[in-house]
Amino acid sequence: MIIGIGVDVVDVPRFGRQLERTPGLRARLFAPAERELNLRSLAARFAAKEAVAKALGAPAGMNWQHCQVLLDPAGAPQLQIDGTVAAVAEGKGVQTWHLSLSHDGNMATAMVIAEG
Repeated sequence: MIIGIGVDVVDVPRFGRQLERTPGLRARLFAPAERELNLRSLAARFAAKEAVAKALGAPAGMNWQHCQVLLDPAGAPQLQIDGTVAAVAEGKGVQTWHLSLSHDGNMATAMVIAEG
């Protein structure tokens, strides 16, 4: 059963300018393992985090670092959640996540399906 769906689109150059203007933003949004990735990868991961929040109904109090995008051995993106995000997901009965990322030109897109 689908519990929620989330989609987000990020303008990569605009996201890069925001990271430059707000020095602490990178540390607030990304787990240590994500912080050194290139800008396109960061933008796609931010879109994924936003899509996760939307799939969960955008609850307040979620820590962005509790949601990471990792790559499986074949290079496919996978979500890893813990902490505040895992608590909300568990409360809603989410058992499986589906994630798709895409880049085109200056845009990064993520789609997430939360399944119970």
